[in-house]
Amino acid sequence: MSNMRSEAWIGEEIERLRGKSMERRLSVFGEAGGKIRVDGRVFLNFSSNDYLGLSRHPEVVSASRKYLESYGCGATASRLITGTLNPHDELEQVIARAKGYPAALVFGSGFLANAGVIASLAGRSDHIFADKLAHASIIDGAVLSRANLKRFHHNDPEHLGTLLRRCPASGRRLVVTESVFSMDGDIAPLREIASTALEYEAMVMVDEAHATGVFGPNGAGLIREYGLENEVNVSMGTLSKALGGYGGFVACSSDLRQLLVNRARAFIYTTGLPPAAVGSALGALAVLEKTAEAGSELLARAAVFRQRLRDGGLDILNSQSQIIPVLIGENSKTLAMAQRLQSKGILSVAIRPPTVPEGTARLRLSVTLDHSEGDLERAAEEIIRAVNDEY
Repeated sequence: MSNMRSEAWIGEEIERLRGKSMERRLSVFGEAGGKIRVDGRVFLNFSSNDYLGLSRHPEVVSASRKYLESYGCGATASRLITGTLNPHDELEQVIARAKGYPAALVFGSGFLANAGVIASLAGRSDHIFADKLAHASIIDGAVLSRANLKRFHHNDPEHLGTLLRRCPASGRRLVVTESVFSMDGDIAPLREIASTALEYEAMVMVDEAHATGVFGPNGAGLIREYGLENEVNVSMGTLSKALGGYGGFVACSSDLRQLLVNRARAFIYTTGLPPAAVGSALGALAVLEKTAEAGSELLARAAVFRQRLRDGGLDILNSQSQIIPVLIGENSKTLAMAQRLQSKGILSVAIRPPTVPEGTARLRLSVTLDHSEGDLERAAEEIIRAVNDEY
C-alpha cells in the first residue's frame, strides 16, 4: 500500500505558496560570478555574493587545487576525531591574525557557525537580544538555545538599552547583530551597540558575513575598522561571500574557542571542511593581503550605482554597502520585474517573504568587481526604466 496519501498536505502547501507568489524554484547555471554566460549570452549577475571576483581568481583556484591534491577530497572525520588537518589549523591562525583576535574556529558554513555559537553561549535561563532584521541563522541559533529571545528595533541602540534595562538580573546576556545587513545593505551602529551592551554586562556577537573582504583593513571587517575587538566577543564571518569559497568561522578569545570546541554541536557533530575549501579560503586571504584596495574600489563603484538609482527615483532604503535593495513591495510585481530584467540580460532574483518582511519584496542588487562602470550604468538605466514603467 502506498503511503503517498500522507503527503497530500505537501502539494496543498506548495499551491498556497504559489498563490501568494512565494513559491521558489531552483535555477541551474553553468557558471558563477558577477558576469556569467547563459546559453551563449552574457548576463550581468546582481545576485552573486562573489563581491571581489575571487571565486575564479587564478591564485585562489591554484591554492584550492594544491590542498586538494595534497590532502584529498575530504577531511573524512569530524574535527574532534581525526578531521582537523594541518590546513584547518593554518586557516584558523590566518583568520585570527586578520581579524585581530587571539583565536578562531572554522565551521562547515556560516549558518552552522551562527547556530552553533549562539546555542553554546546561551541556555534556558539566559537572554538573547537580536536585531529585528538579523539573519535567519541567528534567529534559529537563538531558538536552538532555548534562551529568552528579544528583538530590538533595527539598528536602534536606544531600544536595545531599554530591553537590557528591563531584563531580569539572573542569567547571561548576549547581543547579536549583523554589521552589514544582507537584505537592506545598511550598516549597524556597532560602536553604540557595543557600548550599550557593555553598560549592561552583555556579551556581543557580530555577523560580518557581508563585511568580511569588503570593509576594514585588507577586508578584515567593520569590527577591525572601528577598533572594537575588545568590545565584541565574537566576530563571525563566512568564506563564501567576498572570499568566494565555502565555510564559516568565528574569531574570538582562546577560552571562548575552547568552549566552542567542547560545546558547539554544529561544530562537534559534523565532518571538517574539505581541504579544497580550506585552500581556497587561504588563497583568497592571501590575495586580499596583496590587494588592500579591492574593497574600497568595490564600495566606490557601489556608491556611484546607488546614487544613480536614487536619482532615478528608486527606493533603495538606507543602503551603505555593495548590497543595494530596490523596494517594490508586492511579490507578483517583484517577480515580474526580475523576469523583465532577465530578458535584458540582468539577473536580479526577486527577494520575497519570509526572507524579508511582508510587503517589502525587492530586487536585491549585489555589486561586484566583475561589474565595470559601463556595466553598472547600463544596468541602472534598465532597472530605472523597468521600475518606473511598472508604476
